[in-house]
Formats: sequence, C-alpha cells, structure tokens
Amino acid sequence: MEWTGARYADKPTVEVSTWVAAPPERVWALVSDVGLMPTLSDELQSVEWLGDASGPAVGARFVGRSKHDALGEWATTSHVVECEPCRVFGWAVEDPERPSALWRFRVEPEDGGTRLSEWVQLGPGRSGLSFAIDQMPDKEQKIVFVRLREFERNITATLERLKTLAEG
Repeated sequence: MEWTGARYADKPTVEVSTWVAAPPERVWALVSDVGLMPTLSDELQSVEWLGDASGPAVGARFVGRSKHDALGEWATTSHVVECEPCRVFGWAVEDPERPSALWRFRVEPEDGGTRLSEWVQLGPGRSGLSFAIDQMPDKEQKIVFVRLREFERNITATLERLKTLAEG
C-alpha cells in the first residue's frame, strides 16, 4: 500500500483482506458482534450498544472505548451506516455526515469459504490524530503515515483472530 504524501484531508484509507475456510454466515456472526471486537484488538478496550440497539442495523449506535500509548484514552460514539447481513457491516465514528473515521467489514463467498476484508478511512471529521497534526503541522504526512501503518498492522491481526475463530 502506498501512502506517500497522504494528508488527513485526503481521507486516506487502508484495506486488508484474508480468505476464511468458513461460510459467510459464520464470518458475519463474528464481524457483526461489536461486543467481541475488544477481545480481538489491542487498542479497542470495550464496546456497548446504545439506546434500544442490541445488534447491527442501520441507524444503531454504539460507544467504543480505546487506548493508545501516544494518543491516551478516549470514547467515541459510532453510527451503523451500512448493514447487509452476510455481506457488509460499516459504521461512522462520531458524526455520520462528517466522521472522524469510517470502518467497514465486507463478507463475500469465495472458493467454498469467505473473503473477509476490513477497511478504514481517516476523516474528514476531526479526531485525536487531528490534535497531533495541530501540534506539529510540518509532520502531518508522517503522522498520517504512521497511523495508517498502525491500522494496517492492527487490522491484519484482527482478521487473523477472526479467521481463527471462524475456522475453529
């Protein structure tokens, strides 16, 4: 993946995929279970549905609490913006019209199993990364690059853990 020169305003993205030896229904049950995600992530600490939501549906909201050595601890409210069972689960962090990030899992049948991908887009709304960029505007491209590499590494680890669970 190439991120040379990426600025936050460019809404840079990362996507990682893997093949899973399990049917899409099994994989979907895992990726759409937001309560499971903290067990698969080093950064995400907890997730809970808000209001009457008890599962994924467009318009449902959940709060996630995260921790990062350089960024501290924070909580965000996410809004489900895409939800097609056994196909796609996506959410916008904070403001759905101008999210600080967009996240999406895609689940597609492939070769008797499932192609699972996870994608993230930074911005355009402000995030903790925006504050780091405000402090060091001359280092924006490096800050964005480092965060995208972290996301790539974390997504790869999450997908491997999901694959293990789905195939187990």
